[in-house]
Amino acid sequence: MKPQPLAITMGDPAGIGPEIVAKAFCEAPELARGCFVAGDLACMRRGAGWAAGLGIALPVAVIADAQEALQVPPNCIPLLQVGEPGEPPAIGQVSPQAGRRAADAVLWATRAALRGEVAAVVTAPLNKEALSAAGLPYPGHTELLQAEAAAHAGVPLAQMPVRMMLANDELRTVLVSIHVSLREALDAVTFDRVLQTLRITDASLRAVLARRPRIAVAGLNPHAGEGGLFGREEIEVIAPAIAQARGEGADVQGPFAPDTVFMRARRGEFDAVVAMYHDQGLIPVKYLGVEKGVNVTLGLPLVRTSPDHGTAFDIAGTGQADASSLLEAIRMARSLAGA
Repeated sequence: MKPQPLAITMGDPAGIGPEIVAKAFCEAPELARGCFVAGDLACMRRGAGWAAGLGIALPVAVIADAQEALQVPPNCIPLLQVGEPGEPPAIGQVSPQAGRRAADAVLWATRAALRGEVAAVVTAPLNKEALSAAGLPYPGHTELLQAEAAAHAGVPLAQMPVRMMLANDELRTVLVSIHVSLREALDAVTFDRVLQTLRITDASLRAVLARRPRIAVAGLNPHAGEGGLFGREEIEVIAPAIAQARGEGADVQGPFAPDTVFMRARRGEFDAVVAMYHDQGLIPVKYLGVEKGVNVTLGLPLVRTSPDHGTAFDIAGTGQADASSLLEAIRMARSLAGA
């Protein structure tokens, strides 16, 4: 089969996305070979200028299609122009213009991956407020990717379930719910949703590990409910979902006290922890080092990874942004895609 390039979306052009993408090409040229940027030429040139503090100023080379990225000579950044070229938006500010450009890049790359034109999609950070200001009905990357995949498959959104996994060298966590309020997250802890998360985690990590993953499940309540003293979700919802998953062959244990299960997984007792809501699962991974964390969307018919941080408007344009997490995301995307 013909080798496929990897698409890297530029992220919100008012943030650090274009800068860390440029730095990735500067700092790890061999890793970035065969990658190209989906975005805007002027925005990427500005980002490359911010990255020039490394002492390496890479030119941005416009390509006509994804396959052309494989023929671009070294020491330049291949870019496929998405949408009409225009002036870059103001640095460090939420704007509809920036949100629209970031979303257009993700939409183009996702559709290209669904068509089989790219091996994987690595997304630089976007800003949720900017997405909303641009009129996009998605609170983040995950929901946008899910909607596009469902539309491509011609199925309702409910038939394209996805989950967020955050991973580094020490810990993997998969979330039952993501970008919703805490009240909504509590309501999302249902038998069906927990079981679906376990199924997606088992299937996705089996492909990565070439064996059944050892999955731990965090309880929702302190001390995993303490036998019903602090809540009955563990007894009435989570434990029955675990039992069903085990009956289907998954290696699942729990529910365990949320304040200790992540330490057990970090010691190697488990391959992943299923967490009941966003912050429960993401705080432990981020505490171990944002620069090494990678966000992976599980359940999609494509490979998508992303760095574990946001747009960092406060340092945009200063040259201070760290590309480490993006580089880890590229490495993981290559591993998952076999590219």
